[in-house]
Amino acid sequence: MTVALFDLNPALDIAALSNRFARDGRVQVRNILTPQTAQAVRRILQQETTWGLACQVGTEPPLMLRRHQVAAIEPAKRQALGLSIQRAAAAGDYAVQFSQYPILTAYLEKWAPDSPHDFLLEYINADPFINLVRAITGIASLTKADAQATLFGPGDFLSVHNDSHREERWRVAYVLNFSDPGWKPDWGGYLNFLNDDGDIIEGWLPRFNSLNLLRVPQPHQVSYVPPFAPVGRVAITGWFRD
Repeated sequence: MTVALFDLNPALDIAALSNRFARDGRVQVRNILTPQTAQAVRRILQQETTWGLACQVGTEPPLMLRRHQVAAIEPAKRQALGLSIQRAAAAGDYAVQFSQYPILTAYLEKWAPDSPHDFLLEYINADPFINLVRAITGIASLTKADAQATLFGPGDFLSVHNDSHREERWRVAYVLNFSDPGWKPDWGGYLNFLNDDGDIIEGWLPRFNSLNLLRVPQPHQVSYVPPFAPVGRVAITGWFRD
């Protein structure tokens, strides 16, 4: 590739970020990449990603569909699926709806060998980035990360959950944000953290060129993106494992 990806910002205050993570179990790292490389990743996600669909209704198995599979769904069935997701959310059950591209699956199954997405996964798992995450979280045993590209457009959301998948050896969830630099609070898409009473105790704007790190499990959600939002919330998400 002609443009280097994941050139880390050399001015990050690692000690301050580490102290915040130790105190709260989460931290937002702003300006994680150099401006040029952050824009390069944003272009890849915007222009070179074949978005599919991720959704789940209650305790039913999640659906992860590729673009051609989504296109093959009859309109009536697609509408019925959307209504079932909304009914689950209205009842307070777990519900999910957003666009996605499974970067790790595409890499392992060689959907597009040597694609920009393959390079993104390799950079996330390369020493400079994973060592930074180890330093901030204080978890030296982190060895690898998966990745998926996510797009929360109007009407999309992710219900409250805590990522308590011990069998997956998840230690730290991450969100690399590449949304519009002018993202407005009214457009939703916040990563919210909740206490046991259901109060939002902290919420983070999907700030361009930021890295959200959170120790799991802890309750969190991605807030609803309203119909009037002119653009979608674009990110790379996944989990670091030991």
